Amino acid sequence: MITKYREGNGEFRLEQDSLGSKKIPINAYYGVQTLRAVENFSITGLTMHPEVINSIAEIKKAAAITNFEVGRLDEKRSNAIVEACDEVIAGKLHDQFIVDPIQGGAGTSLNMNANEVIANRAIEYLGGIKGDYYLVHPNDHVNYGQSTNDVFPSCGRITALKLITKAQEQLKRLYDAFVEKQEEFDGVIKMGRTQLQDAVPIRLGQEFRAYAAAIKRDILRFETAKEEMRHLNLGGTAIGTGLNADTKYLKLVVRNIDKITSLGLTQAHDLIDATQNLDGYVAVSGVTKCCAVNLSKISNDLRLMSSGPRAGIGEINLPPKQAGSSIMPGKVNPVIPEVVNQVAFNIIGNDVTVTMAAEAGQLELNAFEPIIFYNLFQSIETITYAVQTLVDNCVTGITANVEHCKSQVENSVGIVTAVSPHIGYQKATEIAKEALETGAPVRELLIRDKLLTSEELDIILNPISMTRPGISGAELLKSKE
Repeated sequence: MITKYREGNGEFRLEQDSLGSKKIPINAYYGVQTLRAVENFSITGLTMHPEVINSIAEIKKAAAITNFEVGRLDEKRSNAIVEACDEVIAGKLHDQFIVDPIQGGAGTSLNMNANEVIANRAIEYLGGIKGDYYLVHPNDHVNYGQSTNDVFPSCGRITALKLITKAQEQLKRLYDAFVEKQEEFDGVIKMGRTQLQDAVPIRLGQEFRAYAAAIKRDILRFETAKEEMRHLNLGGTAIGTGLNADTKYLKLVVRNIDKITSLGLTQAHDLIDATQNLDGYVAVSGVTKCCAVNLSKISNDLRLMSSGPRAGIGEINLPPKQAGSSIMPGKVNPVIPEVVNQVAFNIIGNDVTVTMAAEAGQLELNAFEPIIFYNLFQSIETITYAVQTLVDNCVTGITANVEHCKSQVENSVGIVTAVSPHIGYQKATEIAKEALETGAPVRELLIRDKLLTSEELDIILNPISMTRPGISGAELLKSKE
């Protein structure tokens, strides 16, 4: 019997749990345990990530199918639960998942939120009204053969796999964009710099090729990280021993969730280990951090090379995306690389949180998965969006100041390195010192002192020769001997 009553302008139903009773809005699909979680954990002001909601619904669907297959759930209830899960997976009822991402209880709040929403929608499929848990009970039917301790970690792994795949898609776009710029800028000679000082010439295309290589490594690292996430402890129930799960269910449930998700999921070899230890999340967070570090370093380079544009390095132009100052007319800032930098800083901080939370587990369970998921999913998702804007609003629109780059090379002391094998290190040092003190071009001093001819310098200082392995104009040195 469901108790209903009106209070003020609202209508409520009364639900009970082991702690007592609570009034639930009459139209709510969540129940008493969800409401207690909302009262206890008002932490971020946010609700669960949509992919987390979808993933836990996929798990509940797989469990209902499996429990029917092994004879632990009747067909009507199983079908009703599956229908309710399909609605959630399609994006419906997400507004009924109201618990905070950061929660005590190792994820019990999310698990019960899902159990209650799915149960109440399944009840409606069977012709009942919300709260009539005799028809479909959140614990006895939706959660049958499960525990928060195998559902919540499995949900996290499935969610991570989905988010990593989206990140890889954007990283592949960035890789392609860098390769395109590598080809476009292959003939642009410029000064390379070490420790922010002139070093030796390099082609702008070579710099972009290096960026592409770094991103390719990140894509591959994420592929390895996905393998860490494919092994689920689903079926292990409370501590990995499988208590209250049918032995046939234990063998079939991961196979069924893999059919639903097509993510290549397998059951962990040791369910107790997979329930206790969260090093896989640390590995994924580390890969995400590594990618963030690469992106931030590349963003630093783009900001430096585009600095000025007249009083800085000014070798490249970034697409102007917004006015850069409320007081300085015409100023345009490198806002896209700047936002990528900031995302990277946040990801590095998130990685520390993930690391400490994974370390903090005790005995048969780590209670701190909620904060791991909150930070890890934020890291993966924000890096995805950061890469997307870096491609669309920055990299594809970069142009080179070709003549300026060439002029910087010709006027740089750094080119003396290319002639050092032909005139000796000591003489080259003297020329470099004089060039720095007087401002005279290195080429002019070499010709003045009859160390090399103009024709010889044309060969030695050829942009291609200076930017690939080998000693420039080596045959000239042999002829001098």
